[in-house]
Amino acid sequence: MTKRMGFRWNLRRLMAERDMYQTSDLLPLLAEYGVHLSREQVFRLVTQPPQRLSMDTLAALCGILQCTPTDLIDVEEVRRQVVKPAASGEAADRSVPPARRTRLRRPEGL
Repeated sequence: MTKRMGFRWNLRRLMAERDMYQTSDLLPLLAEYGVHLSREQVFRLVTQPPQRLSMDTLAALCGILQCTPTDLIDVEEVRRQVVKPAASGEAADRSVPPARRTRLRRPEGL
């Protein structure tokens, strides 16, 4: 069993608690903090957990929502079972589709 750290992104929930239901509501508020993001970037920031986040954006979100980084991000341990390949036999045959030969043909005239 391998250990891995993950996180839960709570931006959408915190926005809803403050009656902010449109992702576009954040655009002018972020701009007040000097953070200029496109509508698409703000939409992704609200709807998906970010893999990278600038400290300026994090500080702006905390200021807008009057919260701390720990309110926005819940760090949690994710336990994953390491899947070992089947040694041989029927289980291995079902997990991998059979290989097929293919022939590529050029169109006439090329």
